[in-house]
Amino acid sequence: MAVIDQYFQHLVTSGGSDLHLSEGQPPKMRAHGAIAPIADGVLEHATIDYMLREICEPNAYERYLQKGDLDFAYEMDKQSRFRCNYFKQNNGLGAVFRLIPTKIKTIDDLGVPKTIENFGDMRSGLVLVTGPTGSGKSTTLAALIDYINRTYARHIITVEEPIEFVHNNKKSTISQREVPIHCPSFADGLRASLREDADIVLVGEMRDLETISLALTAAETGLLVFGTLHTNNARKTVDRLVDVFPSDQQSQVRTMLAGSLRGVVAQLLLRRCDTEGRTAVNEILVSTPAVSSVIREGSTQKLYDIITGGKEYGMQFMDDAIWQKMLAGQVSAVEAYMKAIDKSRFRAALPPEYAELGNSGGSATKD
Repeated sequence: MAVIDQYFQHLVTSGGSDLHLSEGQPPKMRAHGAIAPIADGVLEHATIDYMLREICEPNAYERYLQKGDLDFAYEMDKQSRFRCNYFKQNNGLGAVFRLIPTKIKTIDDLGVPKTIENFGDMRSGLVLVTGPTGSGKSTTLAALIDYINRTYARHIITVEEPIEFVHNNKKSTISQREVPIHCPSFADGLRASLREDADIVLVGEMRDLETISLALTAAETGLLVFGTLHTNNARKTVDRLVDVFPSDQQSQVRTMLAGSLRGVVAQLLLRRCDTEGRTAVNEILVSTPAVSSVIREGSTQKLYDIITGGKEYGMQFMDDAIWQKMLAGQVSAVEAYMKAIDKSRFRAALPPEYAELGNSGGSATKD
């Protein structure tokens, strides 16, 4: 057993989601959204170097020491798998480990809108799952891929950094590729998938112009492409996809996106007040002729009206989803206010002792 496994075991038994190890700091754990130390004393260089080196391939560890960053997956046992990110920080070495559930939850298990499954029924186009780091994008995408795997006979290729959820073949055939072990980059993996008789491609992160351009091309040529972006709502997602291109190409890109975008699922996690843990809230954009038109025109500010008026298509605005969670007593008014886009809508619901929070526009915080 590796020395670091003692911390992983504590994380699993305590219901934590992330383990934080940094040279010069005590070991810490995130549980239900909050980070707290789990042991006294700080981690010395020799100790953390030994723990990080012990579970990592020697060549990969040397690459980390040279470049300062490394991503990979580590399996402690059949029930416990971790996404590992090594980094360097001002006091020396550091790492964060995210617990990856080995059992893939369904859309129903996650409590997210059933509409999301409809994206798995599509045969081509681009579907984006977006949100900040740690908002559960990978978990929602894994549930969507598992739905397809259980329902259709397709060839699904995933390009991830690292591979998180491991899918076993059911009705579909799934090929999972890891960057940089199986392919040098997301763009290379996506480009190769065009020659690998794929029906569906999942791109772990669409972070640069080349990957986004290839994803649009693949979606136009008949593949169903799933990707992720670090954006908080549908409008920002569309703007981000267009803005990454040079200005002289943006008109053409808007036309391509108008034709190939099938939907956007934006996701946030809110801390629950009725029980331990967090709950997902989603904004959902489903492509319609009206959506295609405003994308083509570059009038993305009109997407708000389309989403709020598109309930019959399964659309949902983020603030409406947050409002419903608050009314149901699952999240506090303060948590809802902090995560809302239009904070003025939630200001009146704040308790009197948080009046300063509402007046400051969200800059003050209170635990």
